[in-house]
Amino acid sequence: MATGVTHPDVQLVQTRFRAGLVETWDVQPGDRVLEIGCGQGDMTAVLAAAVGEHGHVTGVDIADPSYGAPVTLADSAEFLRATPFGERIDMRFGFDVLTETFPDDAFDHVVLSQCSWYFASLDQLRTTLARVRPWAHRLCFAEWDLRPTSHDQLAHLLAVQIQGMIEATGERGDGNVRTPFSSQRLLAVLDETGWHASAPRTIDTTDMHDAAWEIDACHYVVEERLHTVPAPLRDLIQSHVDVLDTLTSDNKALPVYSVTATR
Repeated sequence: MATGVTHPDVQLVQTRFRAGLVETWDVQPGDRVLEIGCGQGDMTAVLAAAVGEHGHVTGVDIADPSYGAPVTLADSAEFLRATPFGERIDMRFGFDVLTETFPDDAFDHVVLSQCSWYFASLDQLRTTLARVRPWAHRLCFAEWDLRPTSHDQLAHLLAVQIQGMIEATGERGDGNVRTPFSSQRLLAVLDETGWHASAPRTIDTTDMHDAAWEIDACHYVVEERLHTVPAPLRDLIQSHVDVLDTLTSDNKALPVYSVTATR
């Protein structure tokens, strides 16, 4: 990964976590994978390692190639293409799976990993899951779990909820969190769209840096967009921010849950 050059310790933690996640999905050498919401390619690289030299990973993301910091999506993809995994990776940006298409059974797996909260609504996710169902035999899904298992994960939870409330009641934005939903909602949507899901598995997030990143993102969203929220809700959200500010000391990332499903 490009960020591994400047922040190797951080990248190692992120990559190790994703490698453990892929192990729960039983991705095999030679498999064909479609990754939706590939972003800068953290999961794409791990999937490329899992499918081996005879497999292939197609990563798609609706975002513009110039999106992302400190490394843009385009720069990160270019870096990955120059690695030994480059020939087994195809990354496409500005790609909307609701308007673009693939042949039926083009892939062995469709992967959505920690990207579903970026969707504008749960209905948009529902439509996406229904659309991709003919394209692959299996779905591999992972997202942050809204159920904290320790007190030091509460700040991450609040940061997520605050952003979700602003997104739901104000002007639509382009932040990290737009539609935070529970694992129970995800299982219901999978059932509605014809996927047969396994029971969720909890994935260890020890040492992950995402709580601090999400808290910083939350404060930015509050500063930039709280004024777009109706006054009564604005006061409620500000109270949540006040509580968040009392918790920001030794914060840990929420758990992640993993689900596999077959059509």
